Parts: sequence; structure tokens; C-alpha cells
Amino acid sequence: MRYQVTDADTAAQVGSGDVPVLATPRLIAWLEAATVQAAARFTGPGQTTVGTAVRIEHRRATHVGGAVEVTAEPSPLDGRRLTFQVEATDDSGQLVARGEIDRVIVDRQKFLAR
Repeated sequence: MRYQVTDADTAAQVGSGDVPVLATPRLIAWLEAATVQAAARFTGPGQTTVGTAVRIEHRRATHVGGAVEVTAEPSPLDGRRLTFQVEATDDSGQLVARGEIDRVIVDRQKFLAR
């Protein structure tokens, strides 16, 4: 998945800092979106996944106008738990972020009924 950084994506705009570069919370949201898409092949009818843990190292700033490519590669399924190796790179191929995101497969109706 590829994203272009806009003013709305900056730390100054989302409140996670006061500089006009890609905000870590926005980057994490983009990485999580990649895990949602990658997890779809592991779910059956009536199932979805929910995030349970995020371990991300945001290593490089990306300025407004820059682009970020995010990827999510699943590790083998462990019961209902999926762990994704996630990465973000910029247009120059530099590593922006790396880490892991965990998701759990749940029955959508039962989860919402809680």
C-alpha cells in the first residue's frame, strides 16, 4: 500500500509533536491497514481480526509531499493469533519504519456483543 504524506498526516496536525513530518500515529495506522488487508485471507465467513499489539520503530522522517510504501508479511498462524512483520520505505528506498503488529481472529458478532 502506498501513501502520500499530506499536511493532515503530520505530527503537528495529529498532536503527536510540533513538526511538519509524518506522524508516528498516522504511520502506525497505515501499517495496521496493511495488516488488515493481509489478514483477510486467514478469516472465514463471519470472522474479522482485531489488533492486539504494536511494536514499531519509526526511524526516518518523511516530509509533506513524500511517499511511503507499507508492507505486512504474516508469520505462520498461531491458533487465532497472527503476527505481521511490517515495514515502511520511502521513495528513495530508505527504511522509514520496521516492526511487528499482532492481530487475533474473532467472530465478528460475538466480539461486538461483548
